[in-house]
Amino acid sequence: MWRKAASVGGLTLLSRAFGFVRDAMMAALLGAGPLADAFMVAFRLPNHFRAIFAEGAFNAAFVPRYAYQLTREGEGAARSFGEDVLSITMLAQLVLLVLALAFTPLVVTALAPGFSDDPPQLALTAELTRITFPYLALISAMTLVAGVLNAHDRFAAAASASILLNVCMIAALLVAGWFPTVAHALAVGVLVSGFAQLGLVVWDMRKAGVGLSLRLPRLTQNVRDFLKRFGPAVLGSAGVQIAMFADTILASFLPSGSVSYLYYADRLYQLPLAVVGIAVGTVLLPELARRLAADDRSGARDRLNRALEGALLMTLPFVALFAAAPGPVVAALFGRGAFDQAAIAGSAAALQAYAFGLPAVVALRCVTPAFHAAGDTATPVKALAVATIANVALKIALIGSFLHAGLAFATSVGAWINLALLVILLRRRDGFAPDRRFWINIAAVTVATAASVAAIVWSLGPAAALKGFIPPFPDLAPAALIGAVGVAAYGLVAGPGFILARR
Repeated sequence: MWRKAASVGGLTLLSRAFGFVRDAMMAALLGAGPLADAFMVAFRLPNHFRAIFAEGAFNAAFVPRYAYQLTREGEGAARSFGEDVLSITMLAQLVLLVLALAFTPLVVTALAPGFSDDPPQLALTAELTRITFPYLALISAMTLVAGVLNAHDRFAAAASASILLNVCMIAALLVAGWFPTVAHALAVGVLVSGFAQLGLVVWDMRKAGVGLSLRLPRLTQNVRDFLKRFGPAVLGSAGVQIAMFADTILASFLPSGSVSYLYYADRLYQLPLAVVGIAVGTVLLPELARRLAADDRSGARDRLNRALEGALLMTLPFVALFAAAPGPVVAALFGRGAFDQAAIAGSAAALQAYAFGLPAVVALRCVTPAFHAAGDTATPVKALAVATIANVALKIALIGSFLHAGLAFATSVGAWINLALLVILLRRRDGFAPDRRFWINIAAVTVATAASVAAIVWSLGPAAALKGFIPPFPDLAPAALIGAVGVAAYGLVAGPGFILARR
């Protein structure tokens, strides 16, 4: 499992490296003003819908069913099921695309109502959204093909696809002079990347000898079972997106740049979530589905324990760094060009608030597949509904005093509520049974995180003296020293604990 997760995580890390190059270029050229806010909303719209209908909900409902078909009935039955779902998915995406293009200004107003007081801003955002929204249909098809590949233990192409998004957007920035604005260039880059990502996974699917063809949709019993699970899964994914929609809606009423502050903080916050949480969750779902299909419940519980402790081991150094030194991190990565000190401070405040919830968000990527692998997409929805209500209520309560940082902190609290509910429910049904090794490892990483925070706080003084040491990147040396000290302290404390746990 960890070998596969390392493959996915390594490719995701490469994608994030390209992503940081992209974001650094965006920050320098766009900054955090009205033009940046317009693109962020246009970029978020298809991504919100993608997260609802494609990656989250689709994988939860499709992958376990496809894996079951493949294990119990063979490749022919699995391929037939995949073709039926692909046809239905493309029909639904076509309808959604037509509606979105026809009513784009209304869609943008619903997501960013604060823009309605600024007609030029609203018109620009709607124009950019019309360019980016077809990306949703392309990425939905890509997600289905990636799910098929994952069920066949092929993870590399799907994990590499996101690299193409960043490469296309970087290329668009390099030729931005050919477009009316940098934002227009980026929007076109997003659309082109959708074709590139779909092409990559289709090529790998053909290479693996697993062909899927479009045909007239059929409502077979397997498809009906998929749709029954897909409905609750959509509601579950929608709950997460509702909180993010709330961030964008409320931030559109805040001072200019607030939407961008949240975006850049989220980009850093997403690094451990993607490299660790999503990588482990991607591999864990088919692993648990196969074990449960073979009635190996004890093996499934063991895999979940190892996934949780390993994911937290790799995530908590980021938590320590983002919580104790968000400013130097943001400055090192984005602090140049149009991204001024105000943008650094605003993004750092959001990043620090997000850090509080990062362990819970990564753990959710391990716990939620335990329900989905058992065919239960409804229980995570119920837990998420409670967490979402608390999350949105807290956003409204905090925004007046803490502005965009209050929105980020409410997101963190909602993640912890969601995780607590799911862990309680999973333990009641004997799907999660922490063993001695698990508790020793959790204690080790908790103490290690505290040691890392203390070391990072101590290093802030010496690091400040290194500012400007590398003239083209004046904040890079301080951030590198702070990160190295934090990781060293974490490793020295956590390492012995994990060695002890294995004995």
